[in-house]
Amino acid sequence: MSKIFVLKEFLAYFRQRKKWWLLPLVIMFLLLSVLVVFAQGSALAPFIYTLF
Repeated sequence: MSKIFVLKEFLAYFRQRKKWWLLPLVIMFLLLSVLVVFAQGSALAPFIYTLF
């Protein structure tokens, strides 16, 4: 399955179930996970981890 197909299915779920309030939560979790993954190998890691 392509990533675009998964994204289309995800958006279709939101449209059908009227769960639009979950979308900001999912976006924030994705951004936070990207930040943690990229910060693990950098010199900024000690500063980012103090935020949490």
